[in-house]
Amino acid sequence: MLSLMLLNLSLLFIMNMQAFWYISIWGLGFGSLFSVMYMYSPQFSFFTFNSYMSNDTMSILLVLLSFWISMMMLLASQFSVKLSNNYSLVFCVMILVLNLILLNTFCVSSIIMFYFMFEASLLPTLMIILGWGYQPERLQAGMYMMIYTIAASLPLLFCLVWGGFKAWSYNMFLCTNVFKQLYLYGQYTWILFYLMLLFAFLVKLPMFTVHLWLPKAHVEAPVAGSMVLAAILLKLGGYGMIRVYQFFNIQTMNMLMLIVFLGLWGGMLTSVICFRQIDFKSLIAYSSIGHMALLLVGVFTNTSWGWSGAVVMMISHGFCSSALFGLANITYEKSFTRNLFISKGMLLTMPFLSLWWFLFCVMNMAAPPSLNLVGEMMIFPTVIFSSKYYILPLMAMSFLAAVYSMYLYTGINHGGSPKYMKPFSNLKDIHVLMLFLHWIPCNFLVLKAELIFMWL
Repeated sequence: MLSLMLLNLSLLFIMNMQAFWYISIWGLGFGSLFSVMYMYSPQFSFFTFNSYMSNDTMSILLVLLSFWISMMMLLASQFSVKLSNNYSLVFCVMILVLNLILLNTFCVSSIIMFYFMFEASLLPTLMIILGWGYQPERLQAGMYMMIYTIAASLPLLFCLVWGGFKAWSYNMFLCTNVFKQLYLYGQYTWILFYLMLLFAFLVKLPMFTVHLWLPKAHVEAPVAGSMVLAAILLKLGGYGMIRVYQFFNIQTMNMLMLIVFLGLWGGMLTSVICFRQIDFKSLIAYSSIGHMALLLVGVFTNTSWGWSGAVVMMISHGFCSSALFGLANITYEKSFTRNLFISKGMLLTMPFLSLWWFLFCVMNMAAPPSLNLVGEMMIFPTVIFSSKYYILPLMAMSFLAAVYSMYLYTGINHGGSPKYMKPFSNLKDIHVLMLFLHWIPCNFLVLKAELIFMWL
């Protein structure tokens, strides 16, 4: 409802082109503030609004993330879209529509409505990539994203329709007992059914082997598209898997352990792939796949500690990866290249920008006091207690995350003076505000991390 009011309020000012952009920013900011106040209120608890809407701590946290990142998207696109008069009205409407879809996705309790919103989030994202991307390959990137996601979601639709038909209801709370009846059809039937349920979320996450759409989409998307992809749309996969575990009674199976093992080794391999990237935007995209592998194994441990770590990882990665893509765009605007071998020596010309690179690269390697460290401290013990064979890939992922974060920082900031740097370029105030608003929640939400434990 809050997002619908925000959209209607913004559309009232559609005739005033100057006010529309800034009113949207303020509206998203107030939405974030109300979400925080509601989450910290003593009256907050899990409850159902009606047969279609419900919320809990995980939903409110992701709603807060959606409001916050949408506001950051507008701030990051101030120069490339608003001041350049690059169809800023349409761009702003696309972000507000995407925000409305995401908020409904995180709050609906109808499984069919959840599926519809889950798929509808692709359309505004595709329009942002195709409309404001600046390379011809964006058409191929958009095709990859649509085909991967839609093809993987068709089995999910079949499972949800079958469950709702058997339960005579599409409410998540009422479909639980229906999925328990799958044991009557034999072991292989319910294993196949659960894999069909989870496959759409594994692609959206994405898991290694079905991740090829993500680096392409990130490289071709504008800064706002990369921010929303990394910060929010990837979290739909983790959110969907936790909801499936909660309401559809998935049991621990050997087949699922194979998926966990593939996710862990895939996260380690993508961490190695980061060292072969010369485009720092592509490097950040591959690092997101490694972090999502940790989220995957945290969910599949099927423990409250692992789920709490996965939720913390979703929030922390949302802020950190969005800020890294914002930094990549600022660096590109200054040096006119995304090549690590060309854009060197930023420390000599713009030390303040190098400071922000340092803060977020350190956060990306899970250094204290960031939320990333809290998430990894919660996920690591649960995964190690699940199986001793997971220790090696976990250690490798933790070590390689620190190494490629340092590689990213030194590649951009150290070295000789850059040859293509825009002369007399300073860091704009709006860029500093955008980076500061990313850094504050990821370091200070750790003071209220007990809210995640209360949820479970």
